[in-house]
Amino acid sequence: MKASLKGKYEYETDKAATSATSTLAFPVGDFKLRASVTDATFVKGPSFNGLGLSLEKPGFFIVDYNVPKKFMNSVSVLEKRLNMTYIHNKNDNRTLLDGTLVLDSSNKVSANHMLGSRNGKLRYTYVHKGVTTFEPSYDLGKNSWDFALSRRVYGDDVLKASYQTSNQILGLDWSRNSKTNGCFKISAIFKLAEESKMPKLMAESTWNLEL
Repeated sequence: MKASLKGKYEYETDKAATSATSTLAFPVGDFKLRASVTDATFVKGPSFNGLGLSLEKPGFFIVDYNVPKKFMNSVSVLEKRLNMTYIHNKNDNRTLLDGTLVLDSSNKVSANHMLGSRNGKLRYTYVHKGVTTFEPSYDLGKNSWDFALSRRVYGDDVLKASYQTSNQILGLDWSRNSKTNGCFKISAIFKLAEESKMPKLMAESTWNLEL
């Protein structure tokens, strides 16, 4: 049985605060099981804090426990694939609907909406020659635009820059997804509106295991 183990580490330079998350995923027939823990699960002795479990059938649904409940499905609209996601958080009784319409291999449009509120977001994704991706999005609740630009380099590596205009947050990512050279992601987040420009740093890595 093949499984994957992902570890994520975050460090906020201005607060000298750290956090860690680990996720184990493995297939069971047509389904995929995931279990995740954070440092809160062990920092004061073993507990259920930060523990999450999920069951997924790829392309059909995802059910999460101890995190927002999520269900996914795909339908065909005018010969275009429409991916629908329903998320319900029972703790604060919020429901989110998310949909993505795949126009072709280079273009897709997505939208999400928080029921009972004005919160929602529209996003357009364009992939140029399978290498460069441009994603502008409009936040209905904040009445603002966000932008993201990513480019694949050296085959397995992706460099990405994003900017949120509402709170002036700049994000920089370097990720790799390779069967031979490993999988990792390194991120830096800059809050440009704050006096201190020290970034929040994050690093995560994935290991494929044979059980």
